[in-house]
Amino acid sequence: MTTQPAVRHPLAGLAVFAAAVAAAAVVGSLAATSSAERYQQLDTPSWAPPPWLFGPVWTVLYVMIAVSGWLFWKRHGVRWELGLFAVQLVLNAAWTPLFFAAQRYTLALVDIIALLVVIVALVVAFGRRHRPAALLLLPYLAWVGFATALNAAIVSLN
Repeated sequence: MTTQPAVRHPLAGLAVFAAAVAAAAVVGSLAATSSAERYQQLDTPSWAPPPWLFGPVWTVLYVMIAVSGWLFWKRHGVRWELGLFAVQLVLNAAWTPLFFAAQRYTLALVDIIALLVVIVALVVAFGRRHRPAALLLLPYLAWVGFATALNAAIVSLN
């Protein structure tokens, strides 16, 4: 079922998607106040990136995620695919508090595996209806795949 966008002006819709993605990012940043120090204290694999890299990468990815959702919504309105979009945001927001604040590395791994599965489903779902929206999510999918491997290695090493 398709519902026409409740927000009439396209830029207002972009603001809604940006706010939703920013909320997920804020939850993560609030839980990650000492993440760089904690990350450096962990035993990590040789291929682990330096702590300073995560902020710039996530900033770019969050912009791409918001634009992806907005493009899909702008073309198709509210559809079930946006439910997947919301689920990935919730799983994304949950990872940092689990990993850094709670130091529950195995539970964070379960969360990020679920996130990876939902992102794959979202890319497929968006791809069936709006290819550019799906393509914008591919760097996110790649980074979360990498982060999943890193999380698994940290669980193994710690």
